[in-house]
Amino acid sequence: MTSPPAPAAQTPVYLVDASLYVFRAWHSIPDDFQDAEGWPSNAVHGFARFLLELIERERPQHIAVAFDEALDSCFRNALYPAYKANREPAPDALKRQFGHCKALCSALGLSVLADAQYEADDLIGSALLRMRGHGYRGVIVSADKDLSQLLDAADEQWDFARGLRWTAAGVPERHGVQATQIADYLALCGDAVDNIPGVPGIGAKTAAALLGHFGSLDALLARVEEVPFLRLRGAASAAAKLRAHRDQALLCRQLTTIALDAPLPDDGGRYRRGGADADTLQALCDRLRFGPMTRRRLYAAVGLDFAASQVPS
Repeated sequence: MTSPPAPAAQTPVYLVDASLYVFRAWHSIPDDFQDAEGWPSNAVHGFARFLLELIERERPQHIAVAFDEALDSCFRNALYPAYKANREPAPDALKRQFGHCKALCSALGLSVLADAQYEADDLIGSALLRMRGHGYRGVIVSADKDLSQLLDAADEQWDFARGLRWTAAGVPERHGVQATQIADYLALCGDAVDNIPGVPGIGAKTAAALLGHFGSLDALLARVEEVPFLRLRGAASAAAKLRAHRDQALLCRQLTTIALDAPLPDDGGRYRRGGADADTLQALCDRLRFGPMTRRRLYAAVGLDFAASQVPS
């Protein structure tokens, strides 16, 4: 069940986890699309459709699109070299399309966030913290469970593909723990997607039960001698595992906690949608071989005259 919508009093800033939608398009759309140089362009076509649907539906006035550039140079790799080591490197054809997606966002007047040491999640968290200070509420456009830890009372997370939105109040129903406990939860049970081991032998249900009782990882580790006395299956074994892997649990929490101090561009416009760059947009449409329907929608989404762009200069 979707949690109630957030209060509408505060102006929303839309913070988009771009990589999720680029990867989704890369895997779901056949590589029949090619750019002017013969490279695949399926991911950027899919990403453009997603962006158009978002802009047409919401008409966001404040929006930033975050990209992952820290594929193997993230600060988390320095803490734990095996972080995300289970993932295959992105092929050149996909890296090229990520560049096109960033260029498309810029041409449309959307703020782009990217950094070599901080992931998209960190950029979204840092941007949200900054914008809260100016009185905005966040709408995080992503299905990634990690991002739920950022939700405050007025914020929403939006799984765009499934049409689901939830606030912090809806996180326990989805994940079994409070929004503020997500990082601790993943530190305990691990996250196979990011190759984070967690505490061996502590599963999702046990992690949720322990946090439900103790409130936080710090309190759990400080009171680990109480764990064997809980009405919890395998409580004594869980206590032994926590004692043996205390340092690993704390390391994993460093990996699962979204940074809120990532470097951000000095955006005096507070991620307000800027004017589109008509020349750049037309050049991109030509280079990516967008069809007339997609071009018309792109121009309309940013208030440009598509018909005028077709008149030879």
